Amino acid sequence: MKRYSEHRFPGKLFVVEGIDGSGKSTQLMLLHQWLKAEGYGVVFSEWNSSPLVRDITKRGKKKQMLSPATFSLIHATDFADRMERNIIPLLKAGAVVLCDRYIYTAFARDVVRGMDPKWVRELYSYAVKPTVMFYFRVPLEVAMKRLMNGRNGFKYYEAGMDLELSEDPEESFQMFQGRIIEEYDKMVPEFELTVVDATLPIEVEQAQMRQVVKSKLAQAKRLRVAP
Repeated sequence: MKRYSEHRFPGKLFVVEGIDGSGKSTQLMLLHQWLKAEGYGVVFSEWNSSPLVRDITKRGKKKQMLSPATFSLIHATDFADRMERNIIPLLKAGAVVLCDRYIYTAFARDVVRGMDPKWVRELYSYAVKPTVMFYFRVPLEVAMKRLMNGRNGFKYYEAGMDLELSEDPEESFQMFQGRIIEEYDKMVPEFELTVVDATLPIEVEQAQMRQVVKSKLAQAKRLRVAP
């Protein structure tokens, strides 16, 4: 089996990672719009979006039936399906692929849920190495403030309630996300994540992203990709 390594496809793969409330999705959307305006064939791929396991995942979450191992394997199946059917073919076609979360999400969440780090990394060893991996680092208190202003409560697994950290969803979420931040910080040197200060103004963060992306697109093939 081919190991995690630099891919040789003509396309480019840019990934954003970070805890909820880091602003990564907003920045990826802005980058998507900019790349399309610049004439690049650009496609968006989102974590946990494969139709292959979507219904199963929803049912498992609704009934709170997912163990840490099941949770991990379901998301690995989702990723494998998207990699085979969506990401790899588009990279071969020369497109720019943008991923809202990648394997590093599993490396953080699954490990916090008690899965062995080496086992989880082996599970995704076939994944291609992104062109750039952006990690939006944000203080937990800042992320919490953003989230509390924009939603009404947290879902069971989202809050890490399955870990029995606290009976209060908000407190559990905060503890869960704090542990995820610790795992992300460990990955910065391990996987050469490009750290973005997620407390900066939106336009400043976006300018930094575009500068990095521009430097990687010098040889990228310009083409149109149907949505």
